[in-house]
Amino acid sequence: MSYPHSTFYAKTPEETEVLSKDLASAVAAQSPIEAVIYLDGDLGAGKTTFSRYFIQSLGHSGSVKSPTYTLVEPYELERVSIYHFDLYRLADPEELEFMGIRDYFGDGTIALVEWSEKGAEYLASPDIVISINIDPAGRQFKIEARSANGAKILQNCKCI
Repeated sequence: MSYPHSTFYAKTPEETEVLSKDLASAVAAQSPIEAVIYLDGDLGAGKTTFSRYFIQSLGHSGSVKSPTYTLVEPYELERVSIYHFDLYRLADPEELEFMGIRDYFGDGTIALVEWSEKGAEYLASPDIVISINIDPAGRQFKIEARSANGAKILQNCKCI
């Protein structure tokens, strides 16, 4: 089955914020709120920046730090639990099994996963994959739905 995909170009962090807020709003419009979003890209591409704007737009008022050393940072909001993963330093994907990775996916949860390729088969399948590429003038976001849920989310986005 073929799912929709789109491209978004951000010249500034503020334009990345526009994309993040739009996608977060589309996810929040779902009932139940549920999404698994993989964020792919080189170091410094903007995965954590995207995640920060996404999480804050859903109502988190504090800081959003990179979970590079903790692997996951939870954000318990009124309507949804968000789990922000950074698997860059994951030595063995089996570690995810020991931390109870399956408990982080399901109804009422959003999982943002940086460096998903390091999680192998232990991760839930993505609804959306966002590949971020750096070029001299900004960032190119390639956004692909990978499930029916992801397709519905992308259809509700206004800027892509």
